Amino acid sequence: MELRQLEYFVAVCEELHFTRAAEKLHISQPSLSQQIRILEHEIGQPLFDRVGKKTIITESGNILLKYCYNVFHELEQARSAIAELKGLQRGSLKIGALHSVMNDLLPPAILAFHQSYPQVELSLFGLHNGDIIYKLLHNELDLGILFYSESYDELQVTYLYDVKLAVVVPNDHPFADYEEIKLEQLHDVPLIALQESYYLREHMDRVYMGSGIVPRIVMESNTIDSIISMVEHGAGVSILPFPYLHSLKQTNIRVIPFEDPNLTLQIGMAYRRNKYLCAASKVFMEQISVSAKQRSRL
Repeated sequence: MELRQLEYFVAVCEELHFTRAAEKLHISQPSLSQQIRILEHEIGQPLFDRVGKKTIITESGNILLKYCYNVFHELEQARSAIAELKGLQRGSLKIGALHSVMNDLLPPAILAFHQSYPQVELSLFGLHNGDIIYKLLHNELDLGILFYSESYDELQVTYLYDVKLAVVVPNDHPFADYEEIKLEQLHDVPLIALQESYYLREHMDRVYMGSGIVPRIVMESNTIDSIISMVEHGAGVSILPFPYLHSLKQTNIRVIPFEDPNLTLQIGMAYRRNKYLCAASKVFMEQISVSAKQRSRL
């Protein structure tokens, strides 16, 4: 079994299409198929089922895929450790962060980081919570700024700070003159919410259930920007992170904080468990922690 064969196998798993995987690997499709057959012979089990034009990963294939990710993860850790031993100051650091903290938490940390490691290439990606988790587990990110939870089994997560939630309404809404609002006052009010797969939606659904409130959700969306636009046009009201709403400085909407100080989301910083943290990663994490402390005082 060769490392190259495992790389080919992972590519087919990710594409679920031999031709596309071959193009991605810059090899011919017959060569790729031959290497997969050799690997299957080594394993002694089929790794893929070919049903018509569809390629389906077998149970044996799923088991091997999990271990392949671990193998490539360990190799990357070895490269990082050796580079650090040599005193290498170059390299790259890939950070995934929630859209709602991109302009609030990260700028001071990024500035301080570049002062310490000017030769390190820093790549920053604004992502949804689920995408950050996926990319951390698949070694596509080094660090992630995401919603804090203790349920991420394969991630090491550090709590950073709380983010208050608020209600956003159009300027002509009956709530527009309120200084604060109670969650109970939203009973039977048309709500625009993120789709059920989003963490904020899951969090608010738990809050509604705990408060005995049945929300009247009239519309769902997969982006905050589209929700803001629909609120502006009077389609309903929405519940979103206060710092993000405050940063918009839009004149067509009104942002109303909740009276209950416990209506918050927690933000955390995460990396894959057992990941080798190079000096650059540690410095960036320290700067994020400093930025979070400054942010929490506001």
